[in-house]
Amino acid sequence: MEASARRRFLSSLIVPLLVLVAVPLAVLWLSGAQSRGWAGQPPLSIIVTFSGLALIALGLILFVATIRLFARLGQGTIMPWDPTQRLVVQGVYRYVRNPMHTGVFLVLFGEGLVLRSTPLLILTAAVVVLHLFYIPLSEERGLEARFGEAYREYKRHVPRWIPRLTPWEPRADEGDGRQA
Repeated sequence: MEASARRRFLSSLIVPLLVLVAVPLAVLWLSGAQSRGWAGQPPLSIIVTFSGLALIALGLILFVATIRLFARLGQGTIMPWDPTQRLVVQGVYRYVRNPMHTGVFLVLFGEGLVLRSTPLLILTAAVVVLHLFYIPLSEERGLEARFGEAYREYKRHVPRWIPRLTPWEPRADEGDGRQA
């Protein structure tokens, strides 16, 4: 990874670390960080724990993959002070438009399961609901303004939340959808 891509990757970790680590720690601290016991006894508790760990791993894989794509191909970050210069429609973005947000949701949900924290699960639900409004009302409008028809074409073919079964391939006359 070149120096500017490395810098972009590291700067992209600021807000996610707050959302995935600092905020959950604050919620746990404010709620008393006590296990609620709702996961039951073994084997149910083991299943809940491993399910949570699997969700955290999957969420982190998605999240890191998207940050790397933004830094390498988008020539920018998830941060508003250094947005991508190119529309990224490669990798996991060929299947779903918001894999980064999905990764965050999975990590938060997994944390709630592993720690058996009802307040963390409530936080996760609140974050999901917030994004159901934020994405179409703010983020998508901004992307349309920045990338125009390339983004609108991408939006017509790639779903917001539920992945396609096959990767989207832009037609040759549409270009690759990455131009600014």
